[in-house]
Amino acid sequence: MTSKLKMKNVSKIFGSHPTKNLHQLETGLSKEEFFKKTGHTVGVRNVSFEVEEGELFVIMGLSGSGKSTLIRCINLLNEPTAGSILVDGEDITKYNSRELQEFRQNKIAMVFQNFGLFSHRTVSENVGYGLEIRKVPSKEQEEIIQRSIEAVGLKGWEDKYPDELSGGMQQRVGLARALANDPDILLMDEPFSALDPLNRREMQLELLELQRKLKKTIIFITHDVNEAFKLGNRVAVMKDGQFEQISTPLDILKNPANTYIQAFIKDIDRSKIIQAGHIMMEPNANVYVEDSMRIIIDKLQINGLATSYVINQEKEVQGIISLDDALVALETGKEMKHIMKDDYDSVAPNVYIQDLLEQTINSRYPLAIVLNDKLVGVLPREKILASLV
Repeated sequence: MTSKLKMKNVSKIFGSHPTKNLHQLETGLSKEEFFKKTGHTVGVRNVSFEVEEGELFVIMGLSGSGKSTLIRCINLLNEPTAGSILVDGEDITKYNSRELQEFRQNKIAMVFQNFGLFSHRTVSENVGYGLEIRKVPSKEQEEIIQRSIEAVGLKGWEDKYPDELSGGMQQRVGLARALANDPDILLMDEPFSALDPLNRREMQLELLELQRKLKKTIIFITHDVNEAFKLGNRVAVMKDGQFEQISTPLDILKNPANTYIQAFIKDIDRSKIIQAGHIMMEPNANVYVEDSMRIIIDKLQINGLATSYVINQEKEVQGIISLDDALVALETGKEMKHIMKDDYDSVAPNVYIQDLLEQTINSRYPLAIVLNDKLVGVLPREKILASLV
């Protein structure tokens, strides 16, 4: 993968003489101690990280953690006191005013929590605002605007004004406006925080679907741990202007870096984070439709299995068979087709645990995990329950 964004030792100090007090950061003073000693406020403290092209990278933290300050450093709305910010290998902190303007117009866009729509403009006019600034030809503007509006599910609402839209729809307009400029990098600063739970969930799903199609590089800010873990390919947890941990949601759950991370994730709903593929087991015994009953029994007994899925040579599931039925079939001479059951449940590896709990309760057998029609794993009930603790 290619690194799209690289921040190296970035610090941001607010006050009248930030550079003069930069060395005080190295003394290990806390945020409060730094303010008492210098009269300056630490926004970001020596942060370094990389974001891969096409990654949805989430920065999560409580109010005052520095996450919004940091994201505004990426487009230089906040000019860093120290450090470098590389986009496609170029240090944007070295840009002159013309280069910075071109960067903001062509490579990066931002979506805010408060939508930032113009009340006197229609949906189409709001979406096309950035295109107007760039003086994109009218015909091309119309095509881009319509494509962006359709991408966020607002077709038919082009001529409405913001006060005629729900909060969720207003946020879709803001997202469409950002997408209309076709930025390489999309900055999203708590974009769904003002929405009610239903609209928030819809927008989260909408963003994931858009990301699947468009593969933008997205830096997403949130204070909500469930939202962070649902959306992020990787998550950075921020406190007092610095990162406490950067990793995948699953790794943070399994291996919290310190007591702060442990406390942060203590009340997280794991069923909304963990997917079937994260905890599935590889099939211990590959039972094939052409296997003899004696071979089937041997495979099940050697692996200590009460049941096994039956597959063909392409690893497509044909049914499920139990050791008890196989033993009876060996004695009575029954064929596979007479004892193989088809009342099993199968799910894809990317299904969240919350969405398969009902199947788990009602199923007599471990779930079959199937990808592209092939058996890739099995998921027993006890494995699912253990993952929630």
